[in-house]
Amino acid sequence: MTWLGSRTHAEWLTAETDALLAFARSSRVPNGFGYLDADGAVDPGQPAELWVTARMTHSFALGTMLGRPGYGPLADHGVAALRGAFADGEHGGWFSAVALEGDGVPDDTKAAYAHGFVILAGASAAAAGRPGGRALLDEALAVSERFFWRDDEGMAVESWDRAFGVCEDYRGVNANMHTVEAYLAAADVTGDDVWLDRAVRITRRVLDDFARANDWRIPEHFSADWEPLLDYNRDEPAHPFRPYGATVGHSLEWARLVLHAREALRRRGLDAETWMLEAARELFDRAVADGWAVDGADGFVYTVDFAGEPVVRERMHWVVCEGIGAAAALEAVTGEVRYEERYRQWWDYAAEHLIEAPGRWRHELSAENGPSAGTWSGKPDIYHALQATLIPRLPLAPALAPAVAAGLVDNRHPMP
Repeated sequence: MTWLGSRTHAEWLTAETDALLAFARSSRVPNGFGYLDADGAVDPGQPAELWVTARMTHSFALGTMLGRPGYGPLADHGVAALRGAFADGEHGGWFSAVALEGDGVPDDTKAAYAHGFVILAGASAAAAGRPGGRALLDEALAVSERFFWRDDEGMAVESWDRAFGVCEDYRGVNANMHTVEAYLAAADVTGDDVWLDRAVRITRRVLDDFARANDWRIPEHFSADWEPLLDYNRDEPAHPFRPYGATVGHSLEWARLVLHAREALRRRGLDAETWMLEAARELFDRAVADGWAVDGADGFVYTVDFAGEPVVRERMHWVVCEGIGAAAALEAVTGEVRYEERYRQWWDYAAEHLIEAPGRWRHELSAENGPSAGTWSGKPDIYHALQATLIPRLPLAPALAPAVAAGLVDNRHPMP
């Protein structure tokens, strides 16, 4: 039997989508959305993070486009916070963190990673027709164009100080990966293919150059001249955003994103470059070989070194979510049964180990699949899990929000 494309599985995914959205409602704070603890309450010790508020805004915009009452106002609240409390009216761009309420700014740096999610939030709010959504998208793209995109490199820089006067020497692939996601959505919402072109340029360099040269393990960390720093953070291997070594989940995420980019090119009548499907296959296979159940228990290890040996063995929920998305995308392109089999296996794992109740996902487990919080405490947001419930039900292009807006849910394959 198959799950992908079946009505009964789509019904289960729908129920989990709704449960995740309901769980996230409690994240609302005056200045956007807060970081949720293990019980699903806002952690008062954490500020309002830009990446959390932007990802929640994106999620609630999807919710309202799915026809669920109550999520449009939450998306509007997120847009207002992004155009208000988080926006730097003096220097432009968005603060990395603000107080849950009031005027405090505990982190005034300007980071490409979080700015990519502001683009995504704006694109999703615009696709949903929410007030201020298109203005937010246009503002975010202008900031990205001016400060983060480097046309001569075909990549985005990592971060700046508040005044956009000092650029960090470090360059990171994680920030560029989410810039690709954001640019693909922006291309569909604006109709401007410059964003698709830039998404493809980043993807080509990261995968057809960096990953291919390292046996399809993606170097994450680079100098300002894009020289790989393979020992970066060796002394802090479980860092949540810059871990040492190769990050298994990012290989799966890139495997999906390159197929989104490939399909976006095809939809526009452009040639899909031959390396794109090859890269998706190789990244997927490398991630499975290096990361899945390699130490005696099911689950993906977080990171490996460049010989493929596990470094951080904790299991992160988002890695399984990206595996689910990548398997669904590869099955859609190739029709190969092995991807469907992995897809079912990883949902079974999620149901057994990660989903403690509908909509309540444990974000980190130990190597034995017990409780852990070494890298991620609590249940910060629903972005990865929510997308895992939607990607299998949608075509690879347009991007998620424009596809939902166009009524393409469950038009991935003919439904038997």
